[in-house]
Amino acid sequence: MIEAMDTEFLKTFLEVCRTRHFGKAAENLCISQSAVSARIRLLEETLGVPVFTRKRNDIQLTPAGQRLVKHAEHITLAWGRVRQDVALGDDGPRLLSVGAVSSLWDITLQDWAQWVYRTHSELALTLEVQRGDSLIRQLQEGALDLGFVFDAPLIPELKAEHVMDIPLIMVSTEPGQSVADALGGRYVMVDWGTAFAVAHAQNFPDQPTPRVRVELGRMALALIMACGGSAYLAEPMVSRAIEGGQLYQVQDAPVIQRAAHALYKPGGGNERFAEVLGYFSRAAGKAGA
Repeated sequence: MIEAMDTEFLKTFLEVCRTRHFGKAAENLCISQSAVSARIRLLEETLGVPVFTRKRNDIQLTPAGQRLVKHAEHITLAWGRVRQDVALGDDGPRLLSVGAVSSLWDITLQDWAQWVYRTHSELALTLEVQRGDSLIRQLQEGALDLGFVFDAPLIPELKAEHVMDIPLIMVSTEPGQSVADALGGRYVMVDWGTAFAVAHAQNFPDQPTPRVRVELGRMALALIMACGGSAYLAEPMVSRAIEGGQLYQVQDAPVIQRAAHALYKPGGGNERFAEVLGYFSRAAGKAGA
């Protein structure tokens, strides 16, 4: 029986959800595949329902498993926060729990996190990569203090603060390409969110169906650098490759701006976010100088 609470069972469940593979989950968790199977079996026995359907090379969540995901995410994150917060003690640093969609970590938040770590010794950091829906839910439930997303939701209990505009530019491995050529057979479509998809469709209504679609900018960058092609990528991701002559900006393609926002619950001492979020306005000022 799972007592209150062996969170390793829930961590294992979430890893199988993510990989859809018991062997890969075992490898990522540094345990045996039989241990993964045993944990999932005990979890299902405790809940009284199956959480996965298992077919050869096809592991899917059951309806009960789908409902469990949000609870498992909340419990594991909250328990990690409790352990860190209690261990810090009364005189220790204050905990700041931060989540972000992965694309923003790749583009700019690594630099921000490093700056906070270097300059704010009074803060103990927990940094998480989250899906947008999970991140918003955990902010609402208090499992996260601060979240970073592209498309800010209209949720009364969360404050959305614009922190930066990220220019997305079309780049190609071939110099001097026209937009029509760049949108041809080797164009990689990146999911930069709803606003980008709308702007992309408005700018290129007659675009051929892309051969490849990817979720993350870094996936597209690695693909075109290895195999050739073109994609819309965040300028900070590709500036060095452009300077080095590995990539070329497609000059007649429009720049599509994406706004990034910080989300948090107002009040409750969260005024402390003003200092750590001030990094972005200072960075923008230096860039514009």
